[in-house]
Amino acid sequence: MRAVVLRDGRLDVREIADPVPGPGELLLRTLSTAICASDVHFMDHPEMGVNDPTGRSLYDANRDIVLGHEFVGEVVGHGTGCTEQFPVGTRVTSIPIRLVNGGADGARIIGQHPEAQGSFGELLVVAEALAKPVDGDISSDAVALTDAFAVGEFYVRAARMGPGEMPLVIGAGAIGLSAVVALASRGVEPIIVSDYKSARRELALGSFGAHIAVDPAERSPFDVWRELRAERGLWGPLVVFECVGAAGLIQQIVASADMGTRIYCAGGWYTGDSLSITDATRQGVAIQFGGGPHPQDWYGTLDAIASGRLDPLPSVGAIVSLDDVPDALELARKSDGPPRIVVHPNGDVK
Repeated sequence: MRAVVLRDGRLDVREIADPVPGPGELLLRTLSTAICASDVHFMDHPEMGVNDPTGRSLYDANRDIVLGHEFVGEVVGHGTGCTEQFPVGTRVTSIPIRLVNGGADGARIIGQHPEAQGSFGELLVVAEALAKPVDGDISSDAVALTDAFAVGEFYVRAARMGPGEMPLVIGAGAIGLSAVVALASRGVEPIIVSDYKSARRELALGSFGAHIAVDPAERSPFDVWRELRAERGLWGPLVVFECVGAAGLIQQIVASADMGTRIYCAGGWYTGDSLSITDATRQGVAIQFGGGPHPQDWYGTLDAIASGRLDPLPSVGAIVSLDDVPDALELARKSDGPPRIVVHPNGDVK
């Protein structure tokens, strides 16, 4: 098959051996897959894969790794021991996990391990036990965005927004938009979004349910929050969803926020950073890193997309082929592209 292959720090689009489904696994023809900032993080910080004590990810410069972990595909083959619930031709998607010996010996993150090749290829293997059918007329591109929108669902669920609390979403890229959607679906208001790019602010307002958008180059979003709190009598603590992952940002939030602020770090922290514990203690902040999404967030998001309650497609700004993926990843690295870029490894799809 043709695939986007990472090897020895270099990306190439070339032919590699077709993946072979093992016991209890499905072979999929990849219909649609989305580019994620995590793909860039994995490339740019190989030490995270080299030193992953969980074994879920592995960067090996001497082995081919096919990136990509947000996908939907069509069943074209079965490993031994599969049931008949997913016949050939069924559209399916899955949490991006490949089970080892049915899960008895752990798991591999699809797209971040040479033994769990990802979706930037014409073919893909997933565990039947984790697969879900995609029925009806919902587009494959929408389904491929499940993983990203599940991230915001996880952090918003973890935040347990209470009466009098007002959220601030920092960053209106893919993850920031997912947080906005999750907040809007719960009837939280007002939702403040901060981003330097006007197109992303407009997208958050016009398509995903934000109420107020702030350009941090012109105004402090924390000042906007303070003004709204006084105007509306919402005297609960500030709840920040950090969706950027830029060095120094968490320290800036801690220094700028009011006493008792809760900070949910969804930005994907794959590099070291520094934080003044003295400042954090003085401000009495609570900070949560990582931890999601959980299966309930992932499959709940899939159900919301499949039922039409959530339309993630406005976040898609480009649809590309496998040959275009290296350039698209470079856009993601620079945050110069649209929030989401979708890849069609086998050409146009439904």
